[in-house]
Amino acid sequence: MTEITDLFIIGGGVNGCGIARDAIGRGLSVRLAEMGDLAQATSSKSTKLFHGGLRYLEYLEIRLVREALKERETLLRAMPHISWPMRFVLPLDPQMTFESDTPVSRVVGMLMPWNKGHRPNFLIRAGLFMYDNLGGRKILPGTRSLSLQGTPEGAPLKDRLQKAYEYSDCWVEDARLVSLNARDAAKRGADILVGTAVESARRQDGLWVITLADGQVFKSRALVNAGGPWAGRIIQDVVHLDSRESVRLVRGSHIVTPKLYDHDKAYFFQGSDGRIIFAIPYETDFTLIGTTDSDFEGNPLDAECSPEEAAYLCRFASEYFASPVTPDQIVWSYSGVRPLYDDGASSATAATREYVLTLDENGPPCLNVFGGKITTYRKLSEHALEKLLPHFPQAGPNWTAGVPLPGGDFAVDQVGAQIDRLRTDYPFLDRGWATRLIRAYGTDARIMLGQAATAADLGRDFGATLTETEIRWLMDHEFARHAEDIVWRRSKLGLRLSADQIAAIEGWMAQTH
Repeated sequence: MTEITDLFIIGGGVNGCGIARDAIGRGLSVRLAEMGDLAQATSSKSTKLFHGGLRYLEYLEIRLVREALKERETLLRAMPHISWPMRFVLPLDPQMTFESDTPVSRVVGMLMPWNKGHRPNFLIRAGLFMYDNLGGRKILPGTRSLSLQGTPEGAPLKDRLQKAYEYSDCWVEDARLVSLNARDAAKRGADILVGTAVESARRQDGLWVITLADGQVFKSRALVNAGGPWAGRIIQDVVHLDSRESVRLVRGSHIVTPKLYDHDKAYFFQGSDGRIIFAIPYETDFTLIGTTDSDFEGNPLDAECSPEEAAYLCRFASEYFASPVTPDQIVWSYSGVRPLYDDGASSATAATREYVLTLDENGPPCLNVFGGKITTYRKLSEHALEKLLPHFPQAGPNWTAGVPLPGGDFAVDQVGAQIDRLRTDYPFLDRGWATRLIRAYGTDARIMLGQAATAADLGRDFGATLTETEIRWLMDHEFARHAEDIVWRRSKLGLRLSADQIAAIEGWMAQTH
């Protein structure tokens, strides 16, 4: 007899895994199917920030920004190992003129026609004042003015840049966020299926009957379409709903270069085209620069940073950095396709970042998830369950705020102490290795290392401190099946490993599986 679950979720990105965790914690039974690896598409290819979205204020997306700002610290407390505070330096460029057609820029243009082409400093400061106060900030420090003359923040920048504002947001390891949500959901009883595509879903006798590509058949009382860039295709080709809702696919590309400066702050640069980019310290020895915004068609898995986008990001950054950033410096690039709700905006940049949840109740319910951003995934999950609760009156209340993800059961300011304690317990770890483990696994690092007394006790070292023990952990607890899952999503060790080393990992995993 086929087991009947309360929720069947299609899609193993941040929204699907967040909904799975929320629902299982309320006492509902949950099964999730992901056609490839967790976070294999959009959710591993973000700019990797928990942020309110300062630029969205110019589009008057006040509700979205407020919700995201409130979430920053809620999320930071729940995952201090994979998320941490970061300060952002916003240089004020007296020579910068720009083209922009946002609601705020149009008003400024009417009130100050002599200032056309400039974003006035008072407007930037007003936006930062809102940014500091919309979200009830308690942990993160507020905005301050900053001199760029003779300071570490000004050293890598062009001499014309004399002043800046500095404000707070948070960094997050986006793909680890997804795998830890999936791990926590599984620990609580959810069935997480990776490498498992859904072929069809149909309504029958008051239930959803879901057929997988491998022939398995499941039944569920409700269906959640969290397919991200594939949400529209799922509606049309898998679930066959009569829906006018659609997704606008927007490609965002990033480049990674060797470290461009020595301090640990990020930069927020304004461009002459009205866009912005970030330059962010990345994986200790690198700088991450992004992102672009362009409409996309095709298979989201085929999205790549084009030579034109790479050159654009280099030119943009070179308007600010004293030493030009050139394409030959790029050591890695990636491109993600954002599944934005299609609101008919005139450009990809202007398209709303608000998420939209629609519920089809022509039979057993089907919830479709459109849009969303990393920062609001937890609130999106709560709102998704709120829409479904009339069908599940037995479900418990909201619970995820303040409940840590696996390994995150320590205070935000105790990361250094966790690293020191791990080195004391495992003296063979150098500081870099211990830091990497705490930043990835938090308190779970001790469980993973177990009784190891020497590095040799962890088995073969495949390079960059990645050992058999860690790979087994990721296979057993975080659903990794291939080397790519580990070196580009559960970690970014692909930046430090050769093709031969990655092939050796793949071979070992195939034999171990």
